[in-house]
Amino acid sequence: MSFSIITSRLLESFAINGEIFLVTLALGLPLGLVIAFGSMSSFKPLSWLTKTFVWIIRGTPLMLQVIIVFYGPGLIWGGEFMGRIEATMAAFAVNYACYFSEIYRGGIEGIATGQGEAGQVLGMTKSQIFFKVTLLQVIKRIVPPMGNEIITLVKDTSLARVIANKEIIMMAQEYTSKGLIWPLFYTAVFFLVASGVLTLLLGWLEKKLSYFK
Repeated sequence: MSFSIITSRLLESFAINGEIFLVTLALGLPLGLVIAFGSMSSFKPLSWLTKTFVWIIRGTPLMLQVIIVFYGPGLIWGGEFMGRIEATMAAFAVNYACYFSEIYRGGIEGIATGQGEAGQVLGMTKSQIFFKVTLLQVIKRIVPPMGNEIITLVKDTSLARVIANKEIIMMAQEYTSKGLIWPLFYTAVFFLVASGVLTLLLGWLEKKLSYFK
């Protein structure tokens, strides 16, 4: 099989990794903020349930969660609950939302309470204080740890293969079984380029937010 055909198939498989990555971010970032609010809630039962859920998700392997989301509903209720790629995206979104929530929570709780009190003195509502005072500073604080999680997500997309999603590493292994070793190294280039681009973008964002001292 020619080099161009194999490269084309690897690129098509990497599109699955990219799709999982983008959907996870689109769902996980806002969901993480919701979970963070739940864990910080003054309503103790909600706070306890949220923190327990986060502890379970963070304390178990993502690979196991993908398997449970895909096979679990069918084994319990019968039939196929969702497709392989959808199950992978759902598991990834929930998993990363829990990690993002802890980053959000740390960022929000790290803002001095005096700033909120100053906003109240000026007649600002709680929502105005959060969105106009707190949130912008939180974003500045969480960019580095959030960036680490986002880059890790790029590599974690390879776990989609556990339920037979033909992502790029699974495709490369198929060629390896046929006696070709270079597709594995070629696959590494895809991940290195993706991680490199994200590193540059996150570095640029961090500099743009540097006016918050």
